[in-house]
Amino acid sequence: MSGEKTEQPTPQKLKKAKQEGQIGRSQDVGAWFGMLAASIMLPRTMESAMDHSRELMAKIPDVIADPDPNIALGILKDGMMSAGWAVLPLALTMMAVGIAAAGAQGGIRVATKLFIPKFKRLNPLPGIKRMFGPQSLWEGTKALVKTAVLGGVLYLTMKDIVPLLMTAGRLQIGSLLGVVNDAALNLIRAASAAGIVMAAADYFVVRRRTNKQLRMSKEEVKQEHKNTEGDPHVKGHIRARQMAMARNRQMADVPTADVILVNPTHVAVALRYDPEKGAPRVLAKGQGAIAQKIRELATEHRIPMVQDVPLARALEKSVDVGQEIPAEFYGAVAKVLAFVMSLKSRGSAAGVHRNPNPMPAAA
Repeated sequence: MSGEKTEQPTPQKLKKAKQEGQIGRSQDVGAWFGMLAASIMLPRTMESAMDHSRELMAKIPDVIADPDPNIALGILKDGMMSAGWAVLPLALTMMAVGIAAAGAQGGIRVATKLFIPKFKRLNPLPGIKRMFGPQSLWEGTKALVKTAVLGGVLYLTMKDIVPLLMTAGRLQIGSLLGVVNDAALNLIRAASAAGIVMAAADYFVVRRRTNKQLRMSKEEVKQEHKNTEGDPHVKGHIRARQMAMARNRQMADVPTADVILVNPTHVAVALRYDPEKGAPRVLAKGQGAIAQKIRELATEHRIPMVQDVPLARALEKSVDVGQEIPAEFYGAVAKVLAFVMSLKSRGSAAGVHRNPNPMPAAA
């Protein structure tokens, strides 16, 4: 059936989908990669924060010795600035990871159309349909898999650290904190690695579902092609109007011609020679009705018409309107112009004249 959506989306359909925010993208990709990046940056962030804290703590005795509010406010300001500088690399890393994850999944684009309110979004029926559809089933399965995988990661990570914590009384505080810190980082990194694998699977499922939603029927592809390339009937009408406008423009130049070459009735070529602009130039040309119109304008404006069948045919075929004649026609056209000048000198240039020295016919 023509209504079945069996065709892949066209580039125009994909472009429109991106503009409307309909992109196959998994939010889990950016979240899990961000968590992995945070686990890598976190030790450096904590180390920097501890260094700044020690510097601030060293200033506290000075405040106690001299409880000046300005000094206290200065220390508070330094503390806030230090905290900001300590957290800044982590924040920039998280932002860069989020942008990279979005770009890798179809580019970064602000879908402004999503900000436009639409009443159909308030319709609860599509939401209810999604609750019991394949998408809802996948989301439920994904949640269960996440829980199982993260539970397994937590178990494997903690099974080695729990016995050590049971004997924590034998460890110094610094060593104990180091062990806990390493265990927490290993747990986050292991969970992130497992999450990235699940996010990759989610991305391919979402991408496949989105591409399926964007499929088009053969009729839609045909209609879009027509809209893109233009309706043949409309294009033909536009082309006809353009040709008519071109004919009107060239007809307007006929009264300025020096001579009209004719064939004698089927072809007409209007020439004008201006020594300051180079070789003679074709002002108008045509066959049939166009040739008839050129001859009528020539008669009306008393422009001499010279019958030279081979030359008229050759120029009409090989030279476009507005172009200078090629060098191979210089001699033949020069003879025509000389003949016309001789007619004008005798005062009998208007009308149709046979060229006494016609161009030889092509073999």
